[in-house]
Amino acid sequence: MNYTEIIQKKISTREELLARIASWRIKNVKIVFTNGVFDLLHPGHVDYLARARDCGNRLIVAVNSDASVKKLNKGQNRPIQDEKSRAFIIASLHVVDAVVIFNEDTPQDLIAALLPDVLVKGADYKVEDIAGHEIVKKNGGEVKLIELLPGFSTTAIEKRIRE
Repeated sequence: MNYTEIIQKKISTREELLARIASWRIKNVKIVFTNGVFDLLHPGHVDYLARARDCGNRLIVAVNSDASVKKLNKGQNRPIQDEKSRAFIIASLHVVDAVVIFNEDTPQDLIAALLPDVLVKGADYKVEDIAGHEIVKKNGGEVKLIELLPGFSTTAIEKRIRE
């Protein structure tokens, strides 16, 4: 199997991911979940995902679909890269074990289906504002906030490119 195939295998449908999680649970691994747009991958994203992975044994990254990015009002030109490109790039990272694209406004339903042990978001959020936090806590899991690497954002990169 070549590396492109290995990367593609990390990208799953919700149903495929549920089966993968079931096999991980048999091995008693700690499953971490995070989500985001990840439009232009930058050091802030990589640092965040590496620290999220440090919170457990397997890292699942849910990537917003193109339609859900439009609803987030990130800007008229966003997403810059389509959902399949963003998922592929995230899946190429060694620290990421699985990627799933979600269409909903928030990953709440996905979190309810997957029931991760740890839900991770950036420290720019408050725990009570994180979609799925109640589900994870009710299931005995934990919610962790990770400090973001200062000075990096897709919006800032896009602005510099346009200038």
